[in-house]
Amino acid sequence: MASPVNSYSSLAAVRADLFSGRVSCAALVDAYLERIAANTHLNAFLEVFTETARAQAKAVDAKVAAGTAGPLAGMVIGLKDNICVTGHKVSASSKILDGFVSPYTSTVAQRLIDADAIIIGRTNCDEFAMGSSNENSAFGTVKNPHDISRVPGGSSGGSAAAVAAGLCLATLGTDTGGSIRQPASFCGVVGLKPTYGRVSRWGVIAYASSFDQVGPITKNVDDSAAILEVIAGMDEFDGTLSSQPVEAYTQKLEAPKALRIAVLHEGLNSEGLDAEIRATMHKRIEQLRALGHTVETVKFPYLDYLVPAYYVLTTAEASSNLARYDGIRYGYRSPNATDLESTYKKSRSEGFGPEVKRRIMLGTFVLSAGFYDAYYSKGQKVRRLLRDKTNEILAQYDAILLPSTPGAAFQFGANSADPIKMYLEDIFTVQANLTGIPAISVPAGKTAAGLPFGVQLMSGNFTESKLLALAKVVEGLAE
Repeated sequence: MASPVNSYSSLAAVRADLFSGRVSCAALVDAYLERIAANTHLNAFLEVFTETARAQAKAVDAKVAAGTAGPLAGMVIGLKDNICVTGHKVSASSKILDGFVSPYTSTVAQRLIDADAIIIGRTNCDEFAMGSSNENSAFGTVKNPHDISRVPGGSSGGSAAAVAAGLCLATLGTDTGGSIRQPASFCGVVGLKPTYGRVSRWGVIAYASSFDQVGPITKNVDDSAAILEVIAGMDEFDGTLSSQPVEAYTQKLEAPKALRIAVLHEGLNSEGLDAEIRATMHKRIEQLRALGHTVETVKFPYLDYLVPAYYVLTTAEASSNLARYDGIRYGYRSPNATDLESTYKKSRSEGFGPEVKRRIMLGTFVLSAGFYDAYYSKGQKVRRLLRDKTNEILAQYDAILLPSTPGAAFQFGANSADPIKMYLEDIFTVQANLTGIPAISVPAGKTAAGLPFGVQLMSGNFTESKLLALAKVVEGLAE
């Protein structure tokens, strides 16, 4: 192979070599397989699709030779371990689904395959996508490639770590409250959460159905645009999808002129925001102004309501979605069960990890007869209030600028004893999920300790073209 895979930082670079004959998909896959084998200490992959990836590579090479290759030919991609592919295991990183082999392929995976991307494996994540650190996987923690003593973020930690370490060119993750953007920030890569209803969730194991969204994790904004263009759009198997046409995102990345950008005052001045990140945010604001954009601070008085509303509503949906894993219909069945009741109790208590059990219990509580109105119903009203205020801001501005995370990647165990502290890691990301709008995290710089962090952009529903174009500008500002 002419070029080592770690020298490829974009699909464009891969395709330039692929179509000039300097590299083949078969050689690319073999090189990535070698890198994965050499970096097993990161625990980013739970299963490597060695044989099927090689078969896909051979098929794509034939298409390249015939001049019929698809738009993602040359892209070697990993999938989060909650995205189904026929004939391969999928477990949501939970013991309760250990050994389960998917009988079908998810819509997003099939669209990648149809566009000639090569799926190389499934990546580790927090169990059932519940977590901000990837410490909740039943199959061990993922290490941050920048500092293996620190978390990669969650829940799509394996997906972000795999891209950052050059184990594949891109990955898909899922984002329920920041699970793409937060690990992207911690690992120094790009993470995109599309508008709710933009990308099919069929064949994706659910956490909270009105929040979950599939999106790409990549090394640059261009590649995120290329993947979104392929995976977005209507799907007869997902009734929540919008009929809005999918734009040619890759053709609309030219630098926008004179945008109006809002900065949330409460976010930029939050007590918990790291000083180095705050300083970089101010620098980016001045750089954007120098480029001719209007950047203004606006009030968003509901910042403190975001995380409580998010956890009330998502745990309620999780309680409902995970009821099916009972040892009878789906999932692990305890060998210690002796009757129907003990089958339910033992299978679920042994099969689920502590964080998943915590969220199921919390969700069951807020849905219970005596507390439904006090918590769940009120949470839905708060969600509407948050959406209305966010849309009010976006009616006057093209985008909202925020930090992706309050700080850089933290040490393993630093937040484990305090669930509330861990949940507050999502304070800047849950707004996009509560309101359904698209959001992206773009690398912004590194701390004095060498740890990456990102800046986040949000825009109005189905304005991914504008969001990606602005993100590419911000990407170019990073040192």
